[in-house]
Amino acid sequence: MSEILNESGGSACAEEVCQDDARTVPVKGSSGKTPVTILTGYLGAGKTTLLNRILTEQHGKRYAVVVNEFGEEGIDNELVLDAEEEIFEMNNGCICCTVRGDLIRILSGLMDRAEEFDGILVETTGLADPGPVVQTFFVDDDLRDRVKLDTVVTLIDAKHFLSKVDSQHEAEEQVAFADVLIINKLDLVDEAGLEAVKSKVRQINPHARLFTTSKSGVDLAEILDQGSFDLQKLLELEPGFLEEDPEDHEHDDSITSVSLTCNEPIDARRFSEWMRTLIRERGTDIFRSKGILKISGDDRRYVFQGVHMVMDSEWGAAWETPAPTSRLVFIGRNLDETELSEAFSGCAVAREAA
Repeated sequence: MSEILNESGGSACAEEVCQDDARTVPVKGSSGKTPVTILTGYLGAGKTTLLNRILTEQHGKRYAVVVNEFGEEGIDNELVLDAEEEIFEMNNGCICCTVRGDLIRILSGLMDRAEEFDGILVETTGLADPGPVVQTFFVDDDLRDRVKLDTVVTLIDAKHFLSKVDSQHEAEEQVAFADVLIINKLDLVDEAGLEAVKSKVRQINPHARLFTTSKSGVDLAEILDQGSFDLQKLLELEPGFLEEDPEDHEHDDSITSVSLTCNEPIDARRFSEWMRTLIRERGTDIFRSKGILKISGDDRRYVFQGVHMVMDSEWGAAWETPAPTSRLVFIGRNLDETELSEAFSGCAVAREAA
């Protein structure tokens, strides 16, 4: 989990909800409490892309950002733009269970500096059940008095959602708890596919506001400081919600995270051939892949991301250290860490030859 304090930006229109009038996001709620927006959604749905938009567009507000990762060594904080101020990581756990106490600690610490920001954004790992996360804001007396849960925003991968929702409990719960639903990656599905996703989403949650986007391009004024979360309505649906034990939540033990590092520069051709073969043979089992690599012969970061067999990459900023470490993360089912580690190491070239 990482904390980032940064100036954040403005709003851009979503494809289906673009409005001509420019709206201003309020600084604090009428209660005087600091508003918290939860960004959730299954692996690869576009949460970090949306977070980057909030941090870089020009709405002039300042947010504290808490990022949770699943795995011993995460890289999501490095995928967040302009994260140059105070950052600390807390990995090897899911925000909805094993690291919940740390979430309370971080939020409580942030409230001692509440005058420095206008709101808090919490980006959960893609494997988080949002129920225990939501519960956190009401079971801790200090948090309840100082922050308010404003909105739960769930991003949905239009291409892969239907293949996950019936088999992965978290994917369904993320939709069920949402105040705002964003069906993302429209460019990867046709109209019939989109309608199928909409139908399933509405079957699970008919009450949330629904937007459809590409590249998480929702109008930010539709999701920030909306006051959408209603605890009483939730308690009407689930009367025992606040008494539920978060430790009762269990993940599929076959789903694990593998984090790899390499201190030598990576040969671009070897890496490309390995990834193409790996995704072709094991793509259905690899839910999420992401990496920041030092490519031999180039001083820029090579940022790689994938969801199953859909892959994307781009060149990032220049490395700030003369001998950077390449980092690659896989999240999936029945992953062989030794096999993946050996293959990744095989993509390296000797530094003197780089």
